[in-house]
Amino acid sequence: MRATSILSTVLAVGAVLLTGCGSSYDGNAGSGGGGSSGSGSSASAANAALAIADSSLGEIVVDGKGMTVYVFDKDTGSGQSACSGDCLTKWPAVVAESDSPAVDGVTGEVGTITRDDGTKQVTLGGMPLYLSAGDAKAGDVTGQGVGGVWWVVSADGAKVTAAPTSEPAPQPSY
Repeated sequence: MRATSILSTVLAVGAVLLTGCGSSYDGNAGSGGGGSSGSGSSASAANAALAIADSSLGEIVVDGKGMTVYVFDKDTGSGQSACSGDCLTKWPAVVAESDSPAVDGVTGEVGTITRDDGTKQVTLGGMPLYLSAGDAKAGDVTGQGVGGVWWVVSADGAKVTAAPTSEPAPQPSY
């Protein structure tokens, strides 16, 4: 457990220091699936590749474990990912077992692309989806706006460019 905590801390610090990454395209176009929407129980959300959740940024898309998903501005919706190598270490791809990932509450068009390693990366509105290694738990949005190129997405696939809202800091009383 201690090694896992240390690794999580190291990954979180690395993500904070990250100012964006990019490289040449490294994916092959895959098949896109149609999106499906709907309201389901939390059990169906846990089995879905994508679901929606409330956050400090409003209602956003999360993976089946409740972790925030992100899009990368250097991906152009061309059916390829611009994130490889060290970028994928900091921004792991959201993957699915099939070309038609299950979704719960997501209204944008969901599909997949096939990466060079053969994995199927989930897409929303044609944009490949990623997780942030800096997010330690469900609800974290530490990757929001990193390098001005990483963004949380809403249920319809639009990127969210707002900063997270937070409670105002308590003011000292005099």
